[in-house]
Amino acid sequence: MSPARPERIAVTGLGLVTAAGEGVEATWQAVCAGRGTATRDPALAGLPVDFSCRVPGPRDADRRIGRAAWRMGRFVKLAVLAAREAVRDAGLDPRGWDGSRVAVVIGCGMGGTEWEEQARRLEEQGPGMVSPLAIPTMIPNLAAGEVSIDLRATGPSLAPATACASGATALVVARDLLAAGHCDVAVAGGAEAAVGRLSTAGFWRMGALSERTGDAGGASRPFAPDRDGFVMAEGAGVLVLERAGDAAARGARLRAVLAGCGSTSDAHHPTAPPAGAAGAEAALRAALAEAGLDPYDVDHVNAHGTSTPLNDATEAALIARVLPHRPSVTAPKGALGHSLGAAGAVEAALTVLTIEHRLVPPVANLGAAAPEADIDCVTKQPRRQNVRVALSHSFGFGGHNVVLALTAAR
Repeated sequence: MSPARPERIAVTGLGLVTAAGEGVEATWQAVCAGRGTATRDPALAGLPVDFSCRVPGPRDADRRIGRAAWRMGRFVKLAVLAAREAVRDAGLDPRGWDGSRVAVVIGCGMGGTEWEEQARRLEEQGPGMVSPLAIPTMIPNLAAGEVSIDLRATGPSLAPATACASGATALVVARDLLAAGHCDVAVAGGAEAAVGRLSTAGFWRMGALSERTGDAGGASRPFAPDRDGFVMAEGAGVLVLERAGDAAARGARLRAVLAGCGSTSDAHHPTAPPAGAAGAEAALRAALAEAGLDPYDVDHVNAHGTSTPLNDATEAALIARVLPHRPSVTAPKGALGHSLGAAGAVEAALTVLTIEHRLVPPVANLGAAAPEADIDCVTKQPRRQNVRVALSHSFGFGGHNVVLALTAAR
């Protein structure tokens, strides 16, 4: 007798806070408009790269979060706001649920930058002027911790750190918790607010950032012939996952199905992908195999697409090789910048919206893909397409590869 097929894991709620604004609708409208959100950043004045994609405001975040906001770093606040939206969207109420059956998994790559100010205080004014909140506002696990507190969720609480794949890794971990029966609801995603002077200078010294200081809004241009690096961004993306049967039983809307996940390691280099992208290909094929799908079933790819010369070239070659039927490709970092540990979750949420709306957003700032990139990038305006099967790619420093296979719920 063959083993029973694991129950489907459904996406029932979405929450987003990005450089396009707070809320799912603001981000969706921005990526569909194909406009870059990067602007000059006063906090980066005087650096070789002085622009970023910051979340505008949110001006009343502290008021809406409540009394606990005083102790939270910026990335934690973004996570709490996105998680609240996702839970509301799923039709769930933390005041009435069994918190012991709710897991929280929020990935983060770097955490907060508040420590930069605290380091300055230490050097200039001495240890007595360092804030007692220096550690809580910095450590990456506090997004998961504070979301758990805010939602009264006493099930597993985890904080994966796989650099720029952290948000996607969180979804994989959440899926595994649900499949193993360790929870009935998983609030999962990623959060990051790592735009600071030291972090920006560090990425610039690596040669990873765009230097288009005279064209901030057009600086992030994934797959373009003249791309020159990514744009620092902040944000948070949170999804609510449930077993499909449980969600249907309570009358929830199934927005999409997380049908398969693939996670691999390159074991190659701390920052550079290997030629041939064998690890990323293995992750892609694993996600499809788990979903019971063939490469030719894929209608759409939400690419990692950082706008760096090497990453985009490697990813484009991977897509062309494994998916030669040329599914549509988009890359939200053109509009939103690179939110590091949040990016994988933000882009998974956008992939769900693409499936729902049957609309593929264009790659911002891209007229036509580089000649060597033999892929079908959507450019200039959204494309109407019935997307039944989509992949969302996330790759992180350290050689972390995560591919999510998302399918229409019906």
